[in-house]
Order: sequence, then structure tokens, then C-alpha cells
Amino acid sequence: MQGIDLLAFDADDTLWHNENFFAATQERLISLLAPYAPDGIDLKHRLDDVERRNLAHFGYGVKGFTLSMVETALDVTEGRVPTALISAILELGKEMMAHPVDLLPDVAETLAILSERYRMILVTKGDLFHQESKVARSGLADLFQAIEIVSEKDAPTYARVLRRQKVEPESCLMIGNSVKSDILPVLALGGWAAHVPYEIDWTLEAAVLPDNHPRLLRLDRVSDLLSILPHTR
Repeated sequence: MQGIDLLAFDADDTLWHNENFFAATQERLISLLAPYAPDGIDLKHRLDDVERRNLAHFGYGVKGFTLSMVETALDVTEGRVPTALISAILELGKEMMAHPVDLLPDVAETLAILSERYRMILVTKGDLFHQESKVARSGLADLFQAIEIVSEKDAPTYARVLRRQKVEPESCLMIGNSVKSDILPVLALGGWAAHVPYEIDWTLEAAVLPDNHPRLLRLDRVSDLLSILPHTR
């Protein structure tokens, strides 16, 4: 791990809880739709399909998820969904937007220590307004030299981010929970990646973690970085 000049952190489900709110809201949607849906329909599967189609149009985040919930309601009821149900779905989305930022254990303390040893940036994808709001409310913003909110986290995006930071991939360690978005693209560029699993995986982020990759670290929690990374560079 010698030669690491930049730590790049994912935000949602790496620094604070996120997917559990989506999962809970999905269950509430299923309860709302169940009385109006045809027998035997898998509402979770239907919502996943709608979300997958809509990513190219609405991107990631609560706003796109809310629109996908509305479309799912229209779809499964063949357009006969009551207006009161549409209003209830919109309220679910508003509740998610306003939900407090709940940091994962030891994150604030760990990042404060690491910020004294390393240059750190945040790389997160999703709705610009909501992600900016969450970063501000997290209390962590001042620990990062840069905050990158992107529409997609793939190899070309990471390459652009690293060029802006004037860092070569092999000198960067990306820390995140998503194999698809935080791990594989960075490894493909020649960078280092640390996988920190979250309690829930989003279906649309499913990917296989490589076995025995020389630049991949497997952590139980973000605080494990303190024992893995050198104290001095």
C-alpha cells in the first residue's frame, strides 16, 4: 500500500445509511399497491424493471426512484391508479428526500484521522441537489479536498476525476460498498480499491467481487483503513 496519495470515498452506504431507506420505502409501496395489483404479480420485480429502464432518463437517486414508483403504479393498474395513491407515493419520495443523514459507525472519527495523513475526495453519484444536501448535512464536507457528484461511476468517469486531481490511478485508493460502481471501474484503470460491504445490496448494482486481486482490499468497516494504511506517506 505504499505510494497511495489520494483516498476517494463513496458516500451512500459507505459513509452513511442509504439503501435501507430505499428498501423500506419499496416495501411501503408494495403495501400500497397490493390491493390494486393483479393476483400473482411480483411488485418488487416490476419496480426493479421500471427503475432499470428509467436510469437512462432520470439517473440515480430519490427523484428518479419516485418517478419509477409512480410509473409502476400506473403500469400495474393499467392507468387506473387512484389519485390519492399517487399523492401517497409522492409523499414517500418527499420523506426520503428529507430523511436525516445517519452516519455509519466510526466513520466521522476515522475520516478525521485519515484527513490528517492523506488527501481525500468524495465521489458519489445521484441527484446533484440531494447529494449536495446530504454531504452538507453529514458534517463531513470539510474533510474532503474535493467533492465529485457524477451521473455514473464507470472507468471513464473515474479517469476524468483523477485527471482533475492530477493523480495517477495507481496512486489512488477508492473505498466503497458497490462492487459495480466503486470497485471494478477503479481496478480496471489500474487503481486500488477497498470493498466495504453494506447490509443490503441494491439489485441494480449487483456484481461479482474478484477473487485474489492484487489491488483489492476487503474490509469489514471503514475504520479498518486505520490499521491497513501507513501512518505516514
